[in-house]
Amino acid sequence: MRFAVLSSPDSWYFQDLRRAAGDRHEVQCLPFDRLSAGMEVAPRSVAPSIHAPKPVLFSAPCYDAGDTPLNVFDAVLVRTMAPGTLEQVVFRMDVLGRIEQQGIPVVNPPRALEAAVDKYLASAKLQAAGLPTPPTIVCQTAEDAMDGFERLGGDVVVKPLFGSEGRGILRVEDPALALRVFKTLAQLGSVLYLQKFIPHDGFDIRVLVIGSQWFSIRRRHPSDWRTNISRGATAEPLTIEPEIVAMARQAAAVIGATIVGVDVLPGRDGRLYLLEVNAVPGWQGTARTLGIDVAALVLDHLESLAAAVDKAGTSR
Repeated sequence: MRFAVLSSPDSWYFQDLRRAAGDRHEVQCLPFDRLSAGMEVAPRSVAPSIHAPKPVLFSAPCYDAGDTPLNVFDAVLVRTMAPGTLEQVVFRMDVLGRIEQQGIPVVNPPRALEAAVDKYLASAKLQAAGLPTPPTIVCQTAEDAMDGFERLGGDVVVKPLFGSEGRGILRVEDPALALRVFKTLAQLGSVLYLQKFIPHDGFDIRVLVIGSQWFSIRRRHPSDWRTNISRGATAEPLTIEPEIVAMARQAAAVIGATIVGVDVLPGRDGRLYLLEVNAVPGWQGTARTLGIDVAALVLDHLESLAAAVDKAGTSR
């Protein structure tokens, strides 16, 4: 089969997918910022024709002239959420939505990407579904943030509304420092996303969900309360309880994604807290820790989705 990967051509994940594909599948790289769309009125159709520059097959970032329609692929895998203006991001999601409407599986779907990347929206969806998340307050002014700081017990984790892998996260316990942080963020036009700090024993659980399959590891950091592997945390295999499996699967369903990384924190109070659902999850640490070929499993999942579309006779 032929799969498009929205990614940087130098991405480790794109190269891992190419390795796993071997001669079985054709995996081609497309950059988000080169997506374009053309809408031409044919004699009997007004369906949009969505194109992108000719895909990149190798790591060198060179592009050939001419376009390659996205609808020639059997599935599209989103492996990055490239930064851009509001207009650019909305357009990119619209393009993916139109491709999805043409019967081509997009993993993950644009609505799932939008929900997962927005911490407020993700938290609201998870809470509405009854999943346990840390107490959270989202606001826009330093004054409201200070009120939230007190309501959350004077010990909070401040997170950027958009972001992952622990980047830009700050724990604040001192009121004077909290006020300075909140004022600075407000002056920058940031939305202030505050979560109550949950005391824990220095580890969390990452559950990687790929379709109906799941894989779990425990992540520890010897000197940081953040347990992201990208920040130096170590990982070890972990067999998890059915409760955590059900939580991860429900979180994926709530977001509307079929490949996700779900972070679960066991608190010292004996409760489990769902911290994040990442719809563009990394798998390098999970693959290395568990000794599994995650890239091959991702391709198998794409193949199954594409085969289901073909079996259903969806018209392209």
